[in-house]
Amino acid sequence: MLKLTAKALVCALSLSLGSLVQAAGSSQTAPIVIKFAHVVADNTPKGQGALLFKQLAEERLPGRVRVEVYPNSSLFGDGKEMEALLLGDVQLLAPSLAKFEQYAKPIQIFDLPFLFDDLAAAERFQSSPQGKALLTSMEDKNITGLAYWHNGTKQMSANKPLREPKDARGLKFRVQASAVLEEQFKAVRANPRKMSFAEVYQGLQTGVVNGTENTWSNYQSQKVHEVQKYMTESNHGLIDYMLITNTTFWKGLPADVRSELQAIMAEVTVEVNKQADELNQSAKQAIAAAGTTEIIELTAEQRAQWREAMKPVWQKFEAEIGAELIEAAQAANQP
Repeated sequence: MLKLTAKALVCALSLSLGSLVQAAGSSQTAPIVIKFAHVVADNTPKGQGALLFKQLAEERLPGRVRVEVYPNSSLFGDGKEMEALLLGDVQLLAPSLAKFEQYAKPIQIFDLPFLFDDLAAAERFQSSPQGKALLTSMEDKNITGLAYWHNGTKQMSANKPLREPKDARGLKFRVQASAVLEEQFKAVRANPRKMSFAEVYQGLQTGVVNGTENTWSNYQSQKVHEVQKYMTESNHGLIDYMLITNTTFWKGLPADVRSELQAIMAEVTVEVNKQADELNQSAKQAIAAAGTTEIIELTAEQRAQWREAMKPVWQKFEAEIGAELIEAAQAANQP
């Protein structure tokens, strides 16, 4: 048997204690991993925002935060991402505002057709006390809203020209899982079909659906113009996102980390919203240049017909959303 001298024993104990301290220290300084999943491509406003958030978070909180971005439904698709957030399998999402009706009915306001005159009006409402209150309206469900990110206004597409409401009759339109959007197309006697974003191209290609609604950047990034002969520049609704996190996770972060991440999100939000219009305009030009799709520009009279046909949807959801909230949104149309 080997015998340790007193000096050797002290050295051995010191080394062991040092290893334990080092291990403890390394576990304490292990970076906080933030998984940011989304369903669109990197070259969209949301995709660009996610990458910028990763860059700034890792630059400003080196070794303390690591952000993993999963675009194009590569981690969770439309139907699973909210569940994953609540289970703690992902920490950041930026779902379309249409995804929140089961968590807070007033957020359905963003799906009302022809409510906002333009994106600037929507931004004024989102910056108002009423708009900001919606960010925290789901905390009893363990969901905290952190910011609104623009994508842009929606256009309609189909394999037949859509100039007047009657042109949509009988067509099968893909919609997000939103009761408001279902009623929007029922109002023009079309047939809404719920379908996840990742399935849209194939659905249009195979004729499961005949048309859809989306922003120019989403159309172009998913190559929808390859399977749709016509796109109508209707600007009838909003596809914006709410950047959300798990409330328990967010409140459990060290205060200084949370504060820095909030500052980064505010900075990224400004950049995302600035880029949204530029990306949509360049996407529209790319679609036009491809030559596979005719872009239809509505006259003022035609747009008024669509608005009149879809406006009854406002009244149908007034009790769930709140008349005062709808009035506040309309007021935002005045600069």
